[in-house]
Amino acid sequence: MLKCRRIIEYWFGKRIKVDIDRKLKLFYITSIFSMVFAVLGFSYNAWRMELTEDNSNIRTAAFEVLAQLSEMQQMIYAAHYDNDLQEGNPRKIWVKVGLILDLSALISVQVEAQANELKNLWGESWEQVNDDEAITQRLITQIDNVRKAIKVALQDLQ
Repeated sequence: MLKCRRIIEYWFGKRIKVDIDRKLKLFYITSIFSMVFAVLGFSYNAWRMELTEDNSNIRTAAFEVLAQLSEMQQMIYAAHYDNDLQEGNPRKIWVKVGLILDLSALISVQVEAQANELKNLWGESWEQVNDDEAITQRLITQIDNVRKAIKVALQDLQ
């Protein structure tokens, strides 16, 4: 490169040297800015993809919890209003409660807290569901509270 520059200087003088230096500086500056923008663009894209994946996981868990809450509510109604211990079997409802609690941890702290309250309420009152209307209504109200917390969490997604 240096030999080539000397030949050009010999034939065309200092004016060409100044033009070449300017073009090289412009080339280097352009290269540096291109690399900076490429790294920034890649970083943003990676961050955004990770956030999208987190949101997708939260949505999937939320919809599954909503489905489990509906099934739990149906089982509680079967146990209380129909006195159907096969459809409203407390052991099956315990499985639903456990799944709801596990998945709620993936959604948000508020949903997990509401699901934990549902678990505690079910643990205290599962034996009286068949006979006590007030207990049944408290359980349904708590199921609705979990649903509301899920809706808030889904609305807060970015």
